[in-house]
Formats: sequence, C-alpha cells, structure tokens
Amino acid sequence: MMKELHNKIKIHAEKEHFSGMVMVKRDDESLFESGFGYADRSEGRENTPGTRFGIASGCKLFTAVAICQLIERGMMSFHTPLKECIGIPFPHFDENVTIHHLLTHTSGIPDYFDEELMDDFEDLWKDTPMYLMSKGEDFLPFFQDAHMKFSPGERFHYNNAGYIILGLMIENLSEMTVQDYIQKHIFAPADMDASGYFRLDCLPENTAYGYIDEADHSWRTNMYSIPIQGGADGGAYVTGPDMLSFWEALLTNKLLNEDSTKLISEPHVRVKDGVNYGYGMWLNLPYKHHIMGYDPGVSFHSAYYPKENIKTVILSNKSSGAFGVSKLIESYFSK
Repeated sequence: MMKELHNKIKIHAEKEHFSGMVMVKRDDESLFESGFGYADRSEGRENTPGTRFGIASGCKLFTAVAICQLIERGMMSFHTPLKECIGIPFPHFDENVTIHHLLTHTSGIPDYFDEELMDDFEDLWKDTPMYLMSKGEDFLPFFQDAHMKFSPGERFHYNNAGYIILGLMIENLSEMTVQDYIQKHIFAPADMDASGYFRLDCLPENTAYGYIDEADHSWRTNMYSIPIQGGADGGAYVTGPDMLSFWEALLTNKLLNEDSTKLISEPHVRVKDGVNYGYGMWLNLPYKHHIMGYDPGVSFHSAYYPKENIKTVILSNKSSGAFGVSKLIESYFSK
C-alpha cells in the first residue's frame, strides 16, 4: 500500500517538475519522506528532508499560538480592543476591533497587500525596497492611515496587516522581537531546532533558495520579491521534520493548555462552503486542519487529519506545486 503512495508522489513530482520535499506521517509511522529538485540550482544542491524552506503565510499559526500564550498569562483577552494593546495610532480604525477580529481576518481594517485589489506581491517593492522591510513597523506606512473596508465582524477577508499588528502586540507585551519570542516560546519547546526567521541576505546552511520560473523558461531567485526578513504575518523557514514536531507539540498541549489548544482549532468564521477559519489555521471540517503559504518562490501546505491521525508537510521552493501534492495525498487516503 505504501509502495503505491510512494510511486504516485514520485510520478506526480516528476511530471509537474515539483521542487521541494514531502513528508507523510500516521501515528508514529513515517509513510513518506523525500526531497525533489534543487535547493540551489546554480550549484546543483538537491533538496532533502533536512532542507529549510520558506513557508510564507503558513507561520500565521505561530503568531496565533503566541497571542494565545499571552492571553493565558492574563496580559489581554480575545475581546480586548486593539487600542488597549498597542500605543500606535490608527486614526481611521473602528474602536471595536478586537484581538479576535485580527486573528480571524474579520477586523475590516485595510491591508498592505489586499488580494481583492492586487494580484502581484512584487508590486509592493517598486517604490519601497524590500531590503528595508525587516520589522513590523516597516509595514505601517502601507495601511496605518487608511480607512476601514467594513465593520468589525461583518465578514471574513484575508488580511496580512492584522497579523502585523498582532506581532507588534507581542513585541509590546513581551518586550522581545516577535521573531525572538516565537523562537524561544514556540520553536524551542516544539524541538524545531532548524527553524527560524532568517534574513534573505544571510541564509544558513541547508536552506533552499526560492525560485521564480519565467515564461521564457529562464529563472531567478526571489531575493528581490519578498521582505528581507519574515515576521508575524509570514516568512519563517522550517524543515519537514520541524513542522511535524510543531503539530505534535500543539496537539499534545506543549505550547498551550488544553482549552486554548481546542479554541485555536474551532471554526470561528465561515470562509465559504466547507471551509472555516480558526485562529491562524484553516478548517475543512470535519476532516482537516491545515495551514498554507504562497509567496513568489514559495508554496507550502501542511495538514493534520484528526480521524486518521495523519500529518502531512509539503514544502516547495517554487511559486506553486505544494497544493497539487497535497490533493494527491488526500485523494489517496480518501479512496
């Protein structure tokens, strides 16, 4: 049975020119683990299970866990208004915006990359160099003085700026950078020893460069296409084993108490038919909890299937590819 899964993934990866790594685990048994393509095309360095990959917005779940940790310590609540958690002025924001609204993308605040209005993330850096974007404060000029899109709680609208603000709250309350907080309070207790928020101009060993394939079959790295360092809304680097360690730490209450762990994966808002959003994670109930991330040169999917106790990690250093592998694995186990 597992040989069939191996063959299906390998055939798909070859056909679609997938570049990245795939891990599938059920209970304590590894069902699949392999790298594909190149972490460094110029040097011919191959992707392996130990390669670090960017995960773009996939790390919003780390930010949500960090906020829940601070709430557990009594520093705020899910219903605390934004204005009580941070001293930064947002002159046109509704005073009723709460932590819950920010976590669930229902705040109605303006975004710095609004997917209803923009479709090319690289357009952001035409006037503001990406190498200046290393802290949450660096994003404020994009949205701080803009007007609300809708009233808090009215609907779901995916919003990166909300997570930037959550990161600034973490920094204000913990007196640590959001990257250092997550490293100490999430990555360390989850045994994610290879993960971090690395600068693009200072990547550690065994890290995959993100690649953008052009229409003429040439390619370039994503060095000038994404912020130089990730933060609360996206941009961490992980390995496949580290991502599995995160799921296991979360599900066994090593990062949060039992009540908070349940709360983070409850359906707080309906996104569309069959899809809900918890705190930092997508929920296709009743069968899947998952996170995903897309940037130029990055595609990522990771899921937990409660009924079968299956966890999957699909990391890619190309702009697409992770979704197709994810659907193939799902179709295999649902047949």
